[in-house]
Amino acid sequence: MIIPMTFDQKISRADVDRRVEQRLSERQVRYTAGRRWVVRSMLDLGGPVTIAQLLEAVGDAVPLSSLYRTMALLDDAGITHKTHDAGGVARYELAEWLLGHHHHLVCVECGEVSDIELAPGQEQGVDQIVDDAATAEGFAVLGHRIDIEGRCRKCQP
Repeated sequence: MIIPMTFDQKISRADVDRRVEQRLSERQVRYTAGRRWVVRSMLDLGGPVTIAQLLEAVGDAVPLSSLYRTMALLDDAGITHKTHDAGGVARYELAEWLLGHHHHLVCVECGEVSDIELAPGQEQGVDQIVDDAATAEGFAVLGHRIDIEGRCRKCQP
C-alpha cells in the first residue's frame, strides 16, 4: 500500500518512477520507456496538463496515438487523474498519492490551471466544512478537491 503525502513534501523522480512501476506491476502492466517518459514529463510540467502540452513535452519519443493509450492506462491505474478546465478541455495530473494533496486555481479566460496548497490551518478548516456537509447528508468522505475559478494575473484587466 502507498501512503499519501502532503503536497509540500518533495518527491524525487526516482521515487515517482518506483511508485508508478509498483502500481503498474500490481496490474501486470509494464512500465515501458514511453510510459516513463510521459510520467516524467508530467512531473516536470507540474499541475494539470493537456494532451497538447504533453505531446509538446514528449516530442517524438511518444506518438500521439500511444500518448492517448498511455493516458487511458495511467488514469485507469489511478496514477493520473483526469479533470476538465473551465473551457471543457481535458487535463491530466499525477495522482495525489504520488504528489500529495492540493487544490487548483483555474483561469476562466485562458484555461491555465495552477496547483496550490493551503496552509495546514486552512486545510483543517476545509476538512471540517467537508466533513460537516457530508455528515449532514449521511455521506462517507473519501477526499475532496477545490477548484477556485477566476482570472490569472495575465488575464486580469
